Amino acid sequence: MLGCVIHGPGDLRVAELPEPRPGPGQALVAVRYGGVCGSDLHYWRHGGVGDFRLREPMVLGHEVVGTTLSYGDGASGPPLGTAVAVHPATPCGMCPECADGRRNVCRDTRYLGSAARFPHVQGGFAAQVVVPAEQVRPLPAGLDLRRAALAEPLSVALHALRRAGDVRGRHVLVTGAGPIGCLVVAAAKAAGAARVTVTDLLPAALAYASAAGADTLVRADDPTDRGWPAEVDAAVEASGVAAGLDTCLRLVRRGGVLVQLGMLPPGPSPFAGNLVVSREIELRGAFRFDGEFDEALTLLTAEPLFDELISAVVPARDAESAFTLAADRSRSCKVLLDFGS
Repeated sequence: MLGCVIHGPGDLRVAELPEPRPGPGQALVAVRYGGVCGSDLHYWRHGGVGDFRLREPMVLGHEVVGTTLSYGDGASGPPLGTAVAVHPATPCGMCPECADGRRNVCRDTRYLGSAARFPHVQGGFAAQVVVPAEQVRPLPAGLDLRRAALAEPLSVALHALRRAGDVRGRHVLVTGAGPIGCLVVAAAKAAGAARVTVTDLLPAALAYASAAGADTLVRADDPTDRGWPAEVDAAVEASGVAAGLDTCLRLVRRGGVLVQLGMLPPGPSPFAGNLVVSREIELRGAFRFDGEFDEALTLLTAEPLFDELISAVVPARDAESAFTLAADRSRSCKVLLDFGS
């Protein structure tokens, strides 16, 4: 079967891989679409994400949807041939974090297409993938596989909004209008935010944020832009750069909440920490998600506007060109690989 394997920085290979067989408690899924994530791009360009570095070849991908093919011994789930989305995380269920209901920060989790542990957890950018059966979710009626491919990144956005607290009637700032930032915009509007302001350097990215429901668009490199707010109630930093974090700290109101969602570069990052103290700003991290996955599928079913964020669907055999397109934010938002074409 066809799969997309990263061997090192700039070394992405589309290769024939052995077809997997489901073991006890597992499901075999025929993958139709896989969304190219920012972390996939980091593995491709830099050989790692943050502190997670490649140490062996790894199948990329964790945003995958498809149809059920078979089950291993003792496993059950949606009938064969059912359209499904795959929750990519397998928490250990035994660590203090899992016991505390925070499985998204499980210290021994397995996550599709991640080099966080060794041997690496092979990902879902392949024609077929085996996962624990309980991680397979049937799509709600009316939700097609193409839009459902946004379930994983939308779950990330929903978790970030949950970390921000109740945003109903509030003004929310989002720094960074990449795919995740745009999904945070959509999630904030769905959660009842009165106003969402988005900053980015690229007009094309801001246009996608507008399609996602942003009320105000601001050029991050233009201090004279009239869209800059005096202050906001909550901020979600989705760019993953220190300048975005600094912007959020300076604009969130006294006693407000700032959620760091973008993965900052490894090592120290300078930021105006004095403002955290003098304004009693609550600085919170947001990492992945857990139960928000099912919430994301419901929201995707109800909101056709999410289709506007899928900028291209590329055959899996052309993965290199798909990654090149996904890395060019002046031309794309979310790019999908098509394993069924």
